[in-house]
Amino acid sequence: MNCFSLFKDKSKSQQRGKSKSAPDLKTNQSGKSGNSPPNRGTKSLGSVSSPRSIPEMYKEKQHNLRVFSFSELRSATNDFNRLLKIGEGGFGRVYKGTIRAPNGLGDPIVVAIKKLNKHGLQGHKQWLAEVQFLGVVDHPNLKIIFSTGPAETLTWKTRLQIILGAAQGLAYLHDGLEVQVIFRDFKSSNVLLDKDFKPKLSDFGLAREGPVGDRTHVSTAVVGTYGYAAPEYVDTGHLTMKSDIYSFGVVLYEILTGRRTIERNRPSMEQKLLEWVKQYPVASNKFSMIIDPRLRNQYSLSAARKIAKLADSCLVKNAKDRPTMTHVVEILKQALEESEIESSTSSEASSSKTVSSNMRSHQMGVVDTARRTTHLPRPKDTSIRVSRTIILRP
Repeated sequence: MNCFSLFKDKSKSQQRGKSKSAPDLKTNQSGKSGNSPPNRGTKSLGSVSSPRSIPEMYKEKQHNLRVFSFSELRSATNDFNRLLKIGEGGFGRVYKGTIRAPNGLGDPIVVAIKKLNKHGLQGHKQWLAEVQFLGVVDHPNLKIIFSTGPAETLTWKTRLQIILGAAQGLAYLHDGLEVQVIFRDFKSSNVLLDKDFKPKLSDFGLAREGPVGDRTHVSTAVVGTYGYAAPEYVDTGHLTMKSDIYSFGVVLYEILTGRRTIERNRPSMEQKLLEWVKQYPVASNKFSMIIDPRLRNQYSLSAARKIAKLADSCLVKNAKDRPTMTHVVEILKQALEESEIESSTSSEASSSKTVSSNMRSHQMGVVDTARRTTHLPRPKDTSIRVSRTIILRP
């Protein structure tokens, strides 16, 4: 699916024009922006090379974006029918909608449409930022939105595939573009799934360009979600890609435990996820007590320990000691592979056990039959002997 944001006033103004084009976004998101990663694409300005900003990259691609009028989006959501509401955030409500290709051909496309809440926490600035980033990024785990369905308990393998896909999306933002992008609001509710449970990162309204030149961080107002934001960012407003790493560590523990980072309805010692899991260290015999009981022991304990160790490394206090997303992706791939090998080995062992058990039962049946027949009087008639042979034939 694709994500389409809606800002009502701007949509109406677009209807009045004779032609439609993607919004001209002049706001530079980098602002006060560490070091640009090596080997990024650069733009030459005489003898000086520097990475292009998100607005510059957007300007190059904006002609490929499709613009919708407010009436089109209202029609796509059946006048923003409350039955089609699939979520709500700082920007406003999100509705499930259906649109058709510009030429009217082909099957309708299911999309999510955001409608601004004028009294919400986000507004036009965040809308512009989201349009910019979505117009620039190109990755299977970023082109966004979520197919909703009945809630269900995800299997261990599915959980690992989801968090791996989310990690690959973040790794792309950190290292796959000309400029570093910090997501800034990574949390479980922003990891959305399509009908095949493929993960997509959503809500780029708070995303920011990373530091450039000799800068080590971006200074911004502290925004995000309590329980996921890195402590050094909350304390200082200094934003780096390691802020995303911390948030990712929180979600790793949510994947393992099946709990939210804050749950006020639990006993006081269990309300804060990160405080609770500290009681069950990864190397201890008690570690398995944190694993989501809904998995019913259908998971790899060794892979779970590997993921918990990874989460702990993402959550270390010193941001510089946290791993990169590239490293996180590699560890998660190893955990998934380890789980698949264990699952395969377990299935083979179970199958072998069943076959062996059946063979023993069959052999015992033949032996018992043979033993029973030895007590019969020896037949004198050949025809009866033939019958006896038939009876004993397995």
